[in-house]
Amino acid sequence: MAKRDLYEVLGVNRDASEDEMKKAYRKLAMKYHPDRNPDNKEAEEKFKEVKEAYEILTDANKRAAYDRYGHEGVNPSMGGGGAGGQGFEGFADAFGDIFGDIFGGGGGGRGRSNVYRGADLRYNLEITLEEAARGADKTIRIPAQEECDTCHGSGAKPGTQPKTCPTCGGAGQVRIQQGFFSIQQTCPKCHGSGRFIPDPCGTCHGAGRVKRQKTLEVKIPAGIDDGMRLRHGGQGEPGVNGGPAGDLYVEIHIKQHPVFQRDGDDLHCEMPISFTTAALGGEIEIPTLDGAAGIRIPAETQSAKVFRLRGKGIRNVRSHAPGDLMVHVIVETPVKLTDRQKELLREFGDIAASNAERHNPKAKSWMDKVKDFFSS
Repeated sequence: MAKRDLYEVLGVNRDASEDEMKKAYRKLAMKYHPDRNPDNKEAEEKFKEVKEAYEILTDANKRAAYDRYGHEGVNPSMGGGGAGGQGFEGFADAFGDIFGDIFGGGGGGRGRSNVYRGADLRYNLEITLEEAARGADKTIRIPAQEECDTCHGSGAKPGTQPKTCPTCGGAGQVRIQQGFFSIQQTCPKCHGSGRFIPDPCGTCHGAGRVKRQKTLEVKIPAGIDDGMRLRHGGQGEPGVNGGPAGDLYVEIHIKQHPVFQRDGDDLHCEMPISFTTAALGGEIEIPTLDGAAGIRIPAETQSAKVFRLRGKGIRNVRSHAPGDLMVHVIVETPVKLTDRQKELLREFGDIAASNAERHNPKAKSWMDKVKDFFSS
């Protein structure tokens, strides 16, 4: 039976991060774990399939091999038995004699060198709420490793070439015999590359890459939310030995706004109104991202009343349907009163207290509940 795609097994995209794969794995492992599914052969097989996919895709080298060659790239049986009983040494080894030049080998031995995809980069970009709502074009500068222009990534001085490592014969691995056991480890001379550079490039000192500041234009789509990521394919670290470049992920962080708080596509704001406006009603002007708007406050409005302005929120980044603006009314207690104001308020308070059931029904109802509680 043909094996399923490993990304499909975990239910993640091909550009999924390790954290995303870990989250997906935990969910599926819990679902199909044998302890939760006793005597269920189908669940047991799915658990093994999920475990295998996770182990391969969270190993950088195995994931790169799988992305490049599919299941054959991570198939241990492809290694076979080599001369001297060396056993499995990876997919590239299995075809080293045929594709030695492609993998950067030269000279004697199997001529293999490791080909790796470049590392992904992450950039945290802080934007305003207005930019998130309307979209924006931003210019960012990121530190990056780029291919050396002098040696074109070879690491060797112009006019010279890297040589096959004499220690490992270009395999990148060496075997150490310890009694009955044979241990394979990374070659200490070439550090797994299978080659060494006798005359290093003077610009990059043999690394093949140099540090530079890279300038990129980032288009922020309207409606983007905090924590979302924008992927720029091939803008990460360059690959090793001709491998593909990694990707750049721009993670969006929205600055705190002085007026609005965002909840998905909706916006919330608090609007203080005077005691008089709350009691008698009136028109007030409120801010929106598109300018000022007026709403009518009905008489006898209580504090914490919420007014919804439809379509005054943020347009969804995918559906473009607008959210709403929720205005939370806060009745403000007057401060720094004059003697005359205090006198009028005392008079008002006496009148209200004389008929509390009519003028303060909530307070009257609450006090009745308190009396019933203590009398029971």
